Amino acid sequence: MGFILISLFIILMLIGIPIAFVIGIVALLGIMNIPYIPELTVPMKMLNGLDSFVLLAVPLFILAANLMNSGKISEKLIELSLAIVGPIRGGLAHANILVSMMFAGVSGAAQADTAGVGKILIPSMRKKGYDTETAVAVTAASSTIGVVIPPSIPMIIFAGLTNASVGALFLGGIVPGVLIGLAMMIFIYFMAIKNNYPRYTRAELKKFLKLFVESFPALLTPVIIIGGIISGFFTATEAAAVASLYTLLISMFIYKTLKPRDIPKILIDTLALSSLSLFALAAASALGELMSYYQLGTVAQDFFSNHIGAKWVFILIIIAFFLFIGTFMDAIPAMILFVPVILPTALQFGIDPIHLGLIVVITLAVGLVTPPYGLCLLLSAKIGNLSIERSFAAVVPYIAIIIVVLLFIAFFPDVAFYIPKMINPTLF
Repeated sequence: MGFILISLFIILMLIGIPIAFVIGIVALLGIMNIPYIPELTVPMKMLNGLDSFVLLAVPLFILAANLMNSGKISEKLIELSLAIVGPIRGGLAHANILVSMMFAGVSGAAQADTAGVGKILIPSMRKKGYDTETAVAVTAASSTIGVVIPPSIPMIIFAGLTNASVGALFLGGIVPGVLIGLAMMIFIYFMAIKNNYPRYTRAELKKFLKLFVESFPALLTPVIIIGGIISGFFTATEAAAVASLYTLLISMFIYKTLKPRDIPKILIDTLALSSLSLFALAAASALGELMSYYQLGTVAQDFFSNHIGAKWVFILIIIAFFLFIGTFMDAIPAMILFVPVILPTALQFGIDPIHLGLIVVITLAVGLVTPPYGLCLLLSAKIGNLSIERSFAAVVPYIAIIIVVLLFIAFFPDVAFYIPKMINPTLF
């Protein structure tokens, strides 16, 4: 029966059925063929999978990102980024990466970064002489930082699955996210010299200070979110609510770029995007029941115990596995399905759940720019009117950069945790 269900899973994906529905169909058919387990288990497990306070953070952070884009806050961050890195050769591409790092500190949603920043910077980069491949690749690749630098929706999901500290995961994501961004900027610098990409004149101090003051309310958002969580002032879900409310207020009353008539559309867009993630999560919870029946967790643990004797080999297998899964599955259902399976073995090897969370989240971030799923790559390619094949070829060097940083963090975790331990050692 297991072979039939796996074959059905693959066939449904190949014919183009959305992954959330594939998971739900396989879960329903699998449970229907198990004696003594009623079909009612499927909707019950789906509801139970969503019955979590921490999951409220998912639509709220998406709402914050949509408010940020609609309120044109991203434009302020782009202007500030250009003032900071514009004078460097290839300044516009550097600004693309830097603004993604700033955007990541607000939304936790990579797709929102791609859509909001890409619509502005991809056409601008093309006008400034960048080839379309570079514009699309830089935008897509830098957007993946959105799920690494806190707040991060996948980190919230991982914390809910493993009872790990959201605050510790958020702090742990800062160093890897910054390393990925800096490594991409170094690569861009050498590309810019080779291709003679333009740079901007250095902004006068008065103009720079003006841009900084204008952007300061937006830059304060991640400080409020992260500071509130690690200090224990509020939970991740409450932080998401505060971020949404704060973004709404500064967009309407400080920047005055958001009107009350814009809010219904923002809410509808938020519901549409959130429903996809949450339905996939609910369906994955039902499939998790089926996997528990077949004791896949025990099978995996026995396999690793009997055949894998080294921690480093286990880590490499996990990275390779999630790189593969991420090519056709979103991070949320992927984690729901497989993190409970690998967690006992990871603990057996002495891998801290926070460390495991960073490995899984960064690895699945690569899936955002790898076809056929590759949602960030698809969005960037659509904005740049470029084929997926050419877009993927252009983004490969950036994927290599992410993987190099991932391996560094995987085998030298103290680097990622050095600064967080200084900020709040009680979380580690």
